[in-house]
Amino acid sequence: MFAVTFARYGDPSVLEVTELPEPHAGPGQVRIAVRTAAVNPFDCKVRAGYMKDFVPIDFPSVPGLEAAGVVDEVGEGVTGVSVGDQVFGLGRATWAQYAVLDHVAAKPAVLGWPEVGGLAVAAETAQRSLDALGAGPGQTLLIDGAAGGVGSAAAQFARAAGLTVIGTASEANHAYLRTLGVLPTLYGSGLAGRVAELAPNGVDLALDTAGKGSVPDLVAITGSPDAVLSIADFNAGRHGVRTTSQASAFGALAKAASLAEAGEFTLRVDSVYPLEGAARAHQRSESGHPAGKVVLSVREE
Repeated sequence: MFAVTFARYGDPSVLEVTELPEPHAGPGQVRIAVRTAAVNPFDCKVRAGYMKDFVPIDFPSVPGLEAAGVVDEVGEGVTGVSVGDQVFGLGRATWAQYAVLDHVAAKPAVLGWPEVGGLAVAAETAQRSLDALGAGPGQTLLIDGAAGGVGSAAAQFARAAGLTVIGTASEANHAYLRTLGVLPTLYGSGLAGRVAELAPNGVDLALDTAGKGSVPDLVAITGSPDAVLSIADFNAGRHGVRTTSQASAFGALAKAASLAEAGEFTLRVDSVYPLEGAARAHQRSESGHPAGKVVLSVREE
């Protein structure tokens, strides 16, 4: 099969399309013929070597944590999934013609392949974060970075659960946040004052998805470090704030699919690149300006 690989750490130019042996589904896994797969910040950090002390890899390495496609192998012990099913999910080495996934859900018919190719990581991370915060109906949640993949997924899950959501974003993204039922505001200096105008009764919980140094402000706004969680600022512990990085909320995939079918969940796609455009996809992801998920298209419809 053809796959995107890198044989050394470096900038996006180290990515190339090479030929590798096909993987096969093991117990509890399924293999898919990949239609789409998404770029995540983790992929870029691993490629650049920033994670080498924590995430050892063998070269050549195939990036990718998520993908969507059509099941063509079902491993031992897997139930509820059959060859020919359209699914999306989480795995490793997904930037390839075939990928093995550990956790899958049925593709919602209302979403296209680009959307579902980037859905799994956003949904799982968002739900895991809300679970860790203990988010529940009637609470007010502030999301710093609400227009991004995880931020928008968390906002939609929270809204579906009966929370009021305030989200920070650039002014260009405020209209988008309103379509999600989010009260938008600008990020940066003066955040506490702007949030107080939107939530005169206070904010119960805050989620940092941006990692831009807002953690002290979020603690001040909520009144407690225990009410704040970050998925992006790993210096948050200096302020008594928890972080989360280990995937565990796998039920979020089916939940996102169900909400999508009900018209209550979507995922914005910034751009779609062919497999051979992986370097450009990484550059776009690292630019700091994507308006949604950056996706690779592996197979056409």
